[in-house]
Amino acid sequence: MEPTAARGSLAGLLGIWGVTRAALLLCVLKVLVFPGPDVTSDVSVIYRGWYDVLVTGTFPQDDVTWQYPPAAALAVLSPAVLPFLEYATAFFVLALAADAVTLALLLRGARGADRSRRGAWMWVAGVPLLGPTVYARYDVMVTAVAVAGLLAAVRHPRLAGALMAFGALLKVWPALLLLAVRRRSAWVSAAVTGVAVAGLFAVLMPGAFAFLGFQRDRGTEVESLGSLVFHVARHHGWEGKVLLNYGSVEFLGPYVSWVSAGALFLTGAALAWLVLWRLMATRFAPHTAADAAFTAVLLFTVTSRVISPQYMVWLVGTAAVCLCFRESRMGRPAALVLVACPVTTLEFPVWFGHVVASDALGVTLLAVRNGLLVTASLLAARTLWCTTVPTRRRIPTTPGPSWAERTTVSP
Repeated sequence: MEPTAARGSLAGLLGIWGVTRAALLLCVLKVLVFPGPDVTSDVSVIYRGWYDVLVTGTFPQDDVTWQYPPAAALAVLSPAVLPFLEYATAFFVLALAADAVTLALLLRGARGADRSRRGAWMWVAGVPLLGPTVYARYDVMVTAVAVAGLLAAVRHPRLAGALMAFGALLKVWPALLLLAVRRRSAWVSAAVTGVAVAGLFAVLMPGAFAFLGFQRDRGTEVESLGSLVFHVARHHGWEGKVLLNYGSVEFLGPYVSWVSAGALFLTGAALAWLVLWRLMATRFAPHTAADAAFTAVLLFTVTSRVISPQYMVWLVGTAAVCLCFRESRMGRPAALVLVACPVTTLEFPVWFGHVVASDALGVTLLAVRNGLLVTASLLAARTLWCTTVPTRRRIPTTPGPSWAERTTVSP
C-alpha cells in the first residue's frame, strides 16, 4: 500500500473508532438511550457494592455473584485512580481507555510485510456492534491483556507468559492462550507470575478463592447453547422456570442438571481435542498461537453453561489478533463472529424480554447467534488442524510381476 493511501486508511480507521466509541460512551452515560434493559446497573450497583467490600481488604465471600479470580479485584477497584469522577463514570472512562489500548496494540501488531490491519478493523467494527454492554463490564480490560499477551508471544515469550497468567487471574479464559505457546520460558514465566500474584492475594485478602464454589454451582443460563433445549421444551409442557440465579438469568427445574452436566462434558471433550491437537501439531508459524487461542476460546464459549453477551468481546479480540497476520486462515470464522455480534445485541439487551419469554423471536435470535458460533468453532478447529497437523500419506509401492508374467517361461 502506498504511504498516502496507508495514512488515509489509518485516518479513516481512527475516525470510525472515535465516532463509534463516543456513541458507546454517551449510551452508558445515559445521554443517549439504548433500547432494552439498563446494562449499566452491573457497574453502578453490583461492581460498586463489591468495591465497598474490597476497599476494606477482603473479598465479598458471602456474595454468590462474585465468581471471578482474585485479580478481578483490580478491575473493580480501578475507578479509584479517577477519584474526581463518580464510580460508574470512572469505570466507563477506563473501559474506553482499555478499548483504545487494544486498538493501539493491534495497530502495532500490524507492522511488517507479513502483517495486516485487518485485525484493527475487526476490533473497530466488532466492539460497537456489541452495543454499550462492552463498556458496562470489565471484559474489555481482560481482552486488552489477552491481546497484548498473544502479540508478545511471537518475539517475547516470557512477557507473553506473564501476561497470559495475569489475564487468567483476571477472568480465567486467558489461560487458554497458553495452549499453543511452544517456548518453555513462556510456561515458566506464566507459572511464576500465577503463583506470585495468586499467593499475594491469598495472603493479603481473605476469601481470594471463594469464587470457585460459587462458579461450580451455576446452572444453565438462558442464552447458552444448552438453553435452547428448555426454550423449546417450555412450549411442550416442561414445568421449569426462568429465574435470576447466581447473578444471571437461568433455567431451573427438571433435567436442567442433565443439560448442565452435558455442557461440562462437551467442555471436557473440547479440552481433550485441544490437547490432542497440541500433541499432533508439528507445523507452527508465527500466527499459530493466535489461531489456536481463537479456536480454544470459541470452543469453550459454545460449550459453556453460560454465554453472556460480554463473552463476545473475547472472541472479537482473539479473532482480531489472528487477522493481524496475513498468513492466518481464520478469516471465515472471524467473519462469522462479526456477524454474530449484532445478533447478540438484539438478543441482549434489545429484545431480552423475548428471550426470557422463550417466544418465537427470542428463540430465533438465540438459534441464529449460537448457530453462528458453533459453525465458527467447527470451522476454526478444522482450519487449525489442517494447517498444523501433517496428513499421513500412503507410501507408493512398486507392483510386482503379474501371475501371467511369473508363469511365462522365457525362451
